Amino acid sequence: MSFSSDEVNFLVYRYLQESGFSHSAYTFGIESHISQSNINGALVPPAALLSIIQKGLQYTEAEISIGEDGAERVIESLSLIDAVMPDVVESRKQAATKSQQQQQQLMAGGGGGGGNSSGSGGGGSKGADAAASNTNGEDANASAALSNHTAASSGAEAMEIDGSIEIPSNKATVLRGHESEVFICAWNPKNDLLASGSGDSTARIWNMNDSSNCANQLVLRHCIQKGGTEVPSNKDVTSLDWNCDGTLLATGSYDGFARIWSTDGGLVSTLGQHKGPIFALKWNKKGNYILSAGVDKTTIIWDASSGHCTQQFAFHSAPALDVDWQSNTSFACCSTDQCIHVCKLMVDKPIKTFQGHTNEVNAIKWDPQGNLLASCSDDMTLKIWSMKQDTCVHDLQAHSKEIYTIKWSPTGPSTNNPNAPLILASASFDSTVRLWDVERGSCIHTLTRHNEPVYSVAFSPDGKYLASGSFDKCVHIWNVQSGSLVHSYRGTGGIFEVCWNHRGDKVGASASDGSVFVLDLRK
Repeated sequence: MSFSSDEVNFLVYRYLQESGFSHSAYTFGIESHISQSNINGALVPPAALLSIIQKGLQYTEAEISIGEDGAERVIESLSLIDAVMPDVVESRKQAATKSQQQQQQLMAGGGGGGGNSSGSGGGGSKGADAAASNTNGEDANASAALSNHTAASSGAEAMEIDGSIEIPSNKATVLRGHESEVFICAWNPKNDLLASGSGDSTARIWNMNDSSNCANQLVLRHCIQKGGTEVPSNKDVTSLDWNCDGTLLATGSYDGFARIWSTDGGLVSTLGQHKGPIFALKWNKKGNYILSAGVDKTTIIWDASSGHCTQQFAFHSAPALDVDWQSNTSFACCSTDQCIHVCKLMVDKPIKTFQGHTNEVNAIKWDPQGNLLASCSDDMTLKIWSMKQDTCVHDLQAHSKEIYTIKWSPTGPSTNNPNAPLILASASFDSTVRLWDVERGSCIHTLTRHNEPVYSVAFSPDGKYLASGSFDKCVHIWNVQSGSLVHSYRGTGGIFEVCWNHRGDKVGASASDGSVFVLDLRK
């Protein structure tokens, strides 16, 4: 049995993707020429790297615990760091051998005297084991933490969920068809069509309008021209967004193309101007323009009817990660260069630039009225910006790890409570979700029931509930006002995205194991 450097590179690349380090994965993929390897990524299961390392660890443990005579020695569980340290492995072997010899002497001794030797023998054995396991205290602690993390991510530690709030399996419809991780999902704004985008180079539209819980799927294959024929791009679908009347779906891909699709799965147009992967794309409210952000450091406004590039903005000095419309013709964009620019159609330089983050800016969102811009970053802060000033209005610091995404609560005439205070939700790799009172700049609730990074949050259309999805495989639904957990569901893979349908009675989620599922919250 052997493996090539290409295979190792692919597993590291996939691990980076699954861990949420999409930009690191992209850079690593380019440098290691992943696209030129002939590995079929669709056949590689999620968490493959961790799984192989875990098996290697078990083999190393077995090697230590089986003596030359074939007898089994008892050893403490080996950690990953220990396993790559020859001194530690050798001392564990010796400790296990010594323990075995003492055990044999004990059995041979018998009687009352044997009892005494048992006491000292046992103590000596434990002392030797402790000495072996403390050969490198710091590394042992680090590796224990790593082992715990691995156990959690492999689902070994089940979430403690109150039986009364757990969503029963008959209220969950699992949609299978994707052959790789499903990074994104979004409901049609007018009916129960759920779109999903995956690493298998397809998007899919699932029809959930039928009450029979048997969804039809349309497969939107992302193909490129090669040698005069169409072939699958073999690149991840990274982003998708429905237009406001639900008639068209836009998708962005690592193959550098944006595409527009009809609800029956037909390809309407292909938008090709970016040089490299597209990380984000959004329709404006009017539905006449699409905005995209790419690794080529640019953002582009596309004319949706013609599919042509209307204007390309090249103000960032590093990959552009996210975009959000402020109005039908102005927008904000953010980047790994730590800057946020506000730009306007037909204006050839930013109308405003916000600086203050000290690491890459992962996501930006305008509030429902377009007055305040929220941003979140790997610097572990959220910032609130206003066009009226250059410095941030609020610098919100409470998370202890990177903040992956943010969402505003819905307000205004379309919600049940138009006068509700503005609330911002933030999801972090520290396994928590926080709800913020933006007017005061204070944290209202810290939601702590996840035990892995939280990748996605979404408010219900009436703003009363918040859904969160984490790599602990759980979707939690919270009461926004009280911060209490209302519903919970455990899927079969790490959750990348959660979203509500337009009525607020179904939650869709997409996962790392290729599954998409819909939770029916109707009583």
